[in-house]
Amino acid sequence: MNVFILQKCFKILLCLVLTSIVVVFFFQNQYLSIKFYKFFYSKDTISCYRIQTPSLPDITEISPRKGKSIFFHETSCRSFFNDKISITSRQACAVESAAKINPNLDVYLLFTSPGLLKNEKDESDQILQALKTYKNLKMMHLDYEKYVKGTPVEELYTSGKIDNSYYAQSHASDVLRYLTLWKYGGIYLDLDVIVVKSLEDVPPNYAGIESNKNVAAGVLSFDATGEGHKLAERCVNDLKDNFNGRDWGNNGPGVITRLLKSVCNVELAKDMINKYCGGFTAYPSNVFYPVPWQKWKIYFDENSTEAVVNLAKDSIAIHVWNKHSELTRLPLSSDAPYIHFARKYCPRVIAAIDEYF
Repeated sequence: MNVFILQKCFKILLCLVLTSIVVVFFFQNQYLSIKFYKFFYSKDTISCYRIQTPSLPDITEISPRKGKSIFFHETSCRSFFNDKISITSRQACAVESAAKINPNLDVYLLFTSPGLLKNEKDESDQILQALKTYKNLKMMHLDYEKYVKGTPVEELYTSGKIDNSYYAQSHASDVLRYLTLWKYGGIYLDLDVIVVKSLEDVPPNYAGIESNKNVAAGVLSFDATGEGHKLAERCVNDLKDNFNGRDWGNNGPGVITRLLKSVCNVELAKDMINKYCGGFTAYPSNVFYPVPWQKWKIYFDENSTEAVVNLAKDSIAIHVWNKHSELTRLPLSSDAPYIHFARKYCPRVIAAIDEYF
């Protein structure tokens, strides 16, 4: 073997040794490994769920009151990237409205991202401090791997199907809403739903129709026992069998729509209204979705406040379609419909905001 080949082999061996040392050093040093992760991973990923850092108490360590709780899931990695539990003003408004109007129900705000509460006086911290004043609100971590273990949807997570979805964070949320209601019963709400009337006396087992064809999954209720629990189990089994990472709506509204088409024996969502559906109620769109998603902009139009208030006069909650509107900001001085409802139903959050909602 000539000198040139020996020198080349030595360089390759040296590179391999140095690379091994660097990798071991990084991943034995938690701080550096986290920095490495944050540099290389997209903020749309759910990989942060697997990072083991100090976090809030985990929901798997307690037993929520079955059928007596409202659940919100924050499934982004925002808190991890911010090095602390973080929330937007609109998400917090949804949570406050639920806690304020339903004092006899426990309200759970569950973060899949690891992180701790820190009061560093920025706007998110101010908002979280405002939320903590509600005695019925519990902010907790949700360890996804622990949460799905032993359930029908465990393989969706452990196999990487959710990770590899085109809409990983959204589909992670879809799975959790049905799984949570299967585990505990109660009510699930999206983080862009403002509760405007009490849910405490609304009989369990319901969802809201979004359009003539579809039932939406932004507001869901299943009882912890009986027929409600059986229907929730059908939902998690539907996810196990029919999860589709390429279709945004298949794993959320698709699940409840397929269930109710079967239970109600109809082909269109509009035909579920006033029909017996095995003890499950499909409410008309004005109850939770008074403004269709195609017209989301009127929530931000000061000239539409009276019209929107009239549309929502029979609503229990209003879904404001933040998937479409999250980049549209409103100054606190605005009289747009969204601010109108926020001032009334999440006043402590509004008081904690610096300038824009």
